[in-house]
Amino acid sequence: MSAGARRRTALKSVLATALTAALGLRIGPAIADPQLITNTAAPEVNCLFNKTCNITVTDTVAVIPIAGISGRAVLQSRTLVGVNGAPAADLTGYLFRVDLTQATAGATKACVTRLTLDLGPLRKLIYPGGHGPGEVFVIRKGGIGTVGLLSADRHQRAINFRFASPICPGAAGAKGTTSYFFGFAAAKAPQTVTARIELGNGTTLDVPARAPAP
Repeated sequence: MSAGARRRTALKSVLATALTAALGLRIGPAIADPQLITNTAAPEVNCLFNKTCNITVTDTVAVIPIAGISGRAVLQSRTLVGVNGAPAADLTGYLFRVDLTQATAGATKACVTRLTLDLGPLRKLIYPGGHGPGEVFVIRKGGIGTVGLLSADRHQRAINFRFASPICPGAAGAKGTTSYFFGFAAAKAPQTVTARIELGNGTTLDVPARAPAP
């Protein structure tokens, strides 16, 4: 490349950088979009989907294939449909629970720290106990579980649900732990998707789940 060509290339690069700055454009990884989490209670949260607060749910369970454990670690997917007249009419409620209460650790203890789902749009609702419309809820009262959510961040299609503490298999006579039910509402019907379960040792496991596809 001649000296003149190099100068022209350098000038184009400077002009492109200046234009990007002038337009307020950002170069680099997409910024995470935090989803508002509401800690709520059952059966109060049921009333969003049916004014009688009585709901019918569909459950599926998939094994989380953690190497070295005995027993079972599972991801539970639960869905329910909002009925006419309810605040969440025509929406589907999606709930998930990571359950290691029936698993016992092997020589190396591996715990679940995060769950990631590729999802379509979520619907904001005013969940009981919240301070405004939010995307994600956690049933901390009136349900099963001991571990809540620390954060829920959307990165384009993916939402990363990070647990407040690791969910671990039992060890040394202690029983394993389980998350609370956590979830969201969406207009799309459930489909079989792949959840990505991340362990504390950096391993990521693919596990079937039911959720609104992107």
